[in-house]
Amino acid sequence: MSTDNEKFGTLSRRGFMKASAATAAAVAAPTILTSTAHAYVNEPKGGTVTLGFNVPQTGAYADEGADELRAYKLAVKHLNGEGDGGMLNTMTNCVLKGNGVNGKKVAYVTGDTQTKSDAARASAKRMIEKDGAVMITGGSSSGVAIAVQGLCQEAGVIFMAGLTHSNDTTGKDRKKNGFRHFFNTEMSGAALAPILKKEFGTDRTAYHLTADYSWGWSQEGSIKKYTESMGWKTAAAVRTPLGAGDFSQYITPVLNSGADVLVLNHYGKDMVNSLTQAVQFGLRDKQVNGKDFQIVVPLFSRLMAQGAGENIKGIYGSTNWNWSLTDEGSKAFVKSFGAEYGFPPSQAAHTCYVQTLLYANACQMAGTFNPCGVIDALEGFKFDGMGNGPTEYRAADHQCFKDVLVVKGNENPSSQFDLLKIVEVTPRAQVEYAPDMADVAGELGACNPGA
Repeated sequence: MSTDNEKFGTLSRRGFMKASAATAAAVAAPTILTSTAHAYVNEPKGGTVTLGFNVPQTGAYADEGADELRAYKLAVKHLNGEGDGGMLNTMTNCVLKGNGVNGKKVAYVTGDTQTKSDAARASAKRMIEKDGAVMITGGSSSGVAIAVQGLCQEAGVIFMAGLTHSNDTTGKDRKKNGFRHFFNTEMSGAALAPILKKEFGTDRTAYHLTADYSWGWSQEGSIKKYTESMGWKTAAAVRTPLGAGDFSQYITPVLNSGADVLVLNHYGKDMVNSLTQAVQFGLRDKQVNGKDFQIVVPLFSRLMAQGAGENIKGIYGSTNWNWSLTDEGSKAFVKSFGAEYGFPPSQAAHTCYVQTLLYANACQMAGTFNPCGVIDALEGFKFDGMGNGPTEYRAADHQCFKDVLVVKGNENPSSQFDLLKIVEVTPRAQVEYAPDMADVAGELGACNPGA
């Protein structure tokens, strides 16, 4: 392992603590709940339970997908008692013992979403119908998440969203069988706006380039909502196709638009390409309206920062989690992931690892894999020790509420991974909203156990 990675440690392969035979027998005996006594789809009959990991293995978000898959595999190891247990050692209200879930070892199957809704639905359908998956999780696109969440609702399995930042996932498209740990664009806007006001003032004109699908529309809307309320004007908002690669035709008009801020509502490789090309066009060296031109990336990830290199320095955005956090949960996860893979995890890895543990813990709490019992266990569930401080899965919309990180590209990184500097931890109270607020209102509907 290189010098940059030494801090992540080399862990011994000691097994996570084993339950006694009496405890294992007690865990294996299901708790009979009124809401879970009837049959459900893909009820595991043997000694294993199968989870479906549906991630972008190809396409514009493939880097995120690769890290998601690493995290899912690590979560399975910890659930089955391999490795050091990671966040099983730090999570509060945790009933998992590192000996499987409900007396069964955890198995998994994988699929490639290709960051396309149709492909994602097809792979999820295969995992449910052919592989017997009781839960589907993953994805790095809100369009994919919304499509797969709808499929899971129809099929009668739980969907634990991966990276999905659009308000719609737990807003107008929320489903009873779906849950999201990741934050959303409403929270990004609420967290970022005060920092943008402090750093750049209230007399600004923004030009938006926006990924043309659910997440991009939602991100653009939230940033406009909060920046315009503090005095910013919007010169234009231009939609760009996912995976465009070359953004020069979209960046050229910015030069003569009168805008002094470019907001890149892009993610993954699209953000890497659009930011790199904007810098190449000299935007960061310009002065417009007597002000230094600025670029804002509302949703950041360390993987994107790594791809953009020097171009990311000094640019503000928001993120769900960062490996540099010093709470016990974050340190435990960074140590486990670093020992397994030789580098720190991204926010994509963190989200997907946490979602897997939260699902497994809910199954153990309910004493069943029946979706209705799992939903009962997750709704209103409060926990800590998983890297985001005190967190709650709000029952009204299945959205997690927690603190939000505002970051900027680190201008003096200490290593190849030290790319995002945390400038503020925005408290939950500042980003929380009513579940029936106009921009996020929706109906959960009823639990579907599928049988």
